[in-house]
Amino acid sequence: MENKKAYVITGPTSGIGYETALELAKHGTVILVGRSKEKLQQVEKTIQQAGQNAVSIVCDISDMTSVKHAAQKIIDLKLPLAGLLNNAGIMPQKATKSAQGWDMTFATNHLGTFALTEALAPYLSESANVVNIASAIEDPERKPAKIMGMKGGQYISAEASARGEWKKGGTKLAGIDAYATSKQCVLASTLAFSRENERLRFIAVEPGITAGTGLGAGDTPAFLRAIFGFIFRYMPPFSKYSSTPKKSAIVITKILTDTSNKTGIYFDEKGQPMRGSELAHDIKFQDRVVSETHALLAKYKIKLVAANER
Repeated sequence: MENKKAYVITGPTSGIGYETALELAKHGTVILVGRSKEKLQQVEKTIQQAGQNAVSIVCDISDMTSVKHAAQKIIDLKLPLAGLLNNAGIMPQKATKSAQGWDMTFATNHLGTFALTEALAPYLSESANVVNIASAIEDPERKPAKIMGMKGGQYISAEASARGEWKKGGTKLAGIDAYATSKQCVLASTLAFSRENERLRFIAVEPGITAGTGLGAGDTPAFLRAIFGFIFRYMPPFSKYSSTPKKSAIVITKILTDTSNKTGIYFDEKGQPMRGSELAHDIKFQDRVVSETHALLAKYKIKLVAANER
């Protein structure tokens, strides 16, 4: 009997996203959301060759107008949306700007995730799971991060983050403050939505230290990626938190397709509940991130699809 459930996944053309798309296809139609039409078609073809179903939607998740259009295309498919996986993410060393002139890392990792979630939420099936890929880098007390000299999220405000501004005293590693802050906002928003929305289930996942994801690959020398890949996978204490795209895909798919109605949980790379930073768990901070993100999107007239407009 054909499985009529459908799952939306962003960033499905490489790394964890690619492996998860293939794994998710075993459970229903996969709606592939990504920037490259050609790469999306390749993934779609691979899934179809396995006798499963996939649909491609071209979208630049850092561009809020593109997100709006993609959300409408997904809604127009009229498929029973059983889950949303916000997987797309970047960690470039050099700061660049999105179509709206926002910091590319913050726009991609947080604003795009936030906008797509809000646009699709009214159309997701009852008790559907919304899974957001977070990162333990947001926690200044996380052991591997501390060893590397990382200081966690450096959030000032949504507008400051969009301008690429972070609190002083952060890490000296290029691009890390932007990434950690964006992922702290992802976690905080996930926990806030889990409190506010009783119809859906909101979950965050830390995929572990995972080689082969492509994060920051565009501006990091190959030899450095190889060295750090070896250190992170095989040397303590990093090896404790290591994973692979395939292992992550199995964990994420299990969480996304779970029907036990769990919500407001942050899972680690092994699928076990974990604790994020104290700040991300602070309800006042969560509400501030959500309200300031709403205000930022509204100020720039990023109008999302609303249930009462259909």
